[in-house]
Amino acid sequence: MAVPKAKTSKQRKHTRSANWKLEAPNLSACPQCHELKMNHKACPNCGYYDGKLVVDKK
Repeated sequence: MAVPKAKTSKQRKHTRSANWKLEAPNLSACPQCHELKMNHKACPNCGYYDGKLVVDKK
């Protein structure tokens, strides 16, 4: 069974948990309508993905 050899200091413990950051989503321009969309997703504006209409927008 694993047993720690020494006490973990407060600074070491808090440094580990300090690296959880929010990141901005990666956005790219849609080749059809040139609106920003998330990568590897169908465009919410026009419904195209990879040059094909996959979501019918009315």
